[in-house]
Amino acid sequence: MLNAETYITSQKGIGGKIRVKYEDFYVEEIPESEPSGEGPNTWFFIEKVGRDTLDVVLDIAQELHIDRKRMGFAGMKDKRAVTRQWLCVANSEVDEIKELEDKLYKVKILKIMQNEKKLRIGQLIGNKFRLLIRNTENPEAGAQTANEILAELTRRGVPNYYGWQRFGKKRPNTHMVGKILLENDLKKVIDAYIGNPYHEEPEHIKEVRQMYDEGKLEESFNAMPKGMRYEKMMLKTLLKEMKKKKSDDIGLLEDNSYKRVIGSLPKPLKRMFVHAYQSYLFNKAVSDRSKLGIDKYVEGDIIVDNDEHLVHEFGDEINKRIKNFEIHPTAPLFGSKVPLAGGKLGEMEQKILDDEGVTLEDFKVPKMPKLGSHGLRRALRFKIWDASAKVTEEGVLVEFSIPKGCYATAVLREIMKNEVV
Repeated sequence: MLNAETYITSQKGIGGKIRVKYEDFYVEEIPESEPSGEGPNTWFFIEKVGRDTLDVVLDIAQELHIDRKRMGFAGMKDKRAVTRQWLCVANSEVDEIKELEDKLYKVKILKIMQNEKKLRIGQLIGNKFRLLIRNTENPEAGAQTANEILAELTRRGVPNYYGWQRFGKKRPNTHMVGKILLENDLKKVIDAYIGNPYHEEPEHIKEVRQMYDEGKLEESFNAMPKGMRYEKMMLKTLLKEMKKKKSDDIGLLEDNSYKRVIGSLPKPLKRMFVHAYQSYLFNKAVSDRSKLGIDKYVEGDIIVDNDEHLVHEFGDEINKRIKNFEIHPTAPLFGSKVPLAGGKLGEMEQKILDDEGVTLEDFKVPKMPKLGSHGLRRALRFKIWDASAKVTEEGVLVEFSIPKGCYATAVLREIMKNEVV
């Protein structure tokens, strides 16, 4: 996991490999509530295989000839997996959704129901996982070790690291684009997102990005495969701006043009840039603070409850309340208004910013303030429940549930003690 350095369990990891097949990584959403069967909004429960949630949503909007803003979902789900979740189309009928059943690539519609309310981001309790770890040295011993580690994590909590999904593995640049946004260099943001090929990307993708870097914008646009739909959105808008301004040089455009190019991306994606950079710094803060004990109070800690509200009065029984998962120590998702911890902990947090050469004020992103962030204190750990591991013919099968916004790979990282993607 990017910028994650600390383990809280001492057992030797079982090693192995995940996601050999999509079916090895199964995720199912735990909703806050089920749809009622009545109302103007249509909810539908889907199973997708090897698809990104946002891509599926855009495909559905295209098939229905509607604005993507009419669609809702509670959370993004893993791409390299089999996942189940609810989607919603506002002001629609069941029959409209039924027509989609054979038109969506690697997506099944399992259930369709009407509901009074729309579905919005964050409206879920968490996710349950069923994950197969293959290629371990000794599956029998591995399952036993996994159960020991899961028992300790159930008792103490799991370090609340952000997984590779937040950054991209073959092209881990989302957080770097976020840092460039903080520097207010909008042209450089566009260049970093469309161009700048990474070594691990497929050759045809690298060639397209290289064309862009060489100024062959039309050629790059025409050569972009379907999988580069977001780069294509940006480049289409960029070419339109250059034509409008009668300029052959991207560097001669003004900030308003660059803003329109970045603004062409879907809202969840363009907001992800700064959020990914915050996540990168957060992982470092979690690594540093976890070394001092994940399930106890340390002088200077800022404490939150399970709704991530700050707790100002916690009394003498603070460690008992932490062990009961009523309250939690935190690390900062750095932003323009986030408070830093007190004492030595605050110095540790400030050092992370200093090492990166950024300030809290930078998170305002003055040129595109809607993409900036006030920041918040996020729990240092998360709770895991219904956790177990067993041997199968194919490897070690691990099952557990975790709260929304938390990463299953943070659990697997403690079990496997290797690079979990």
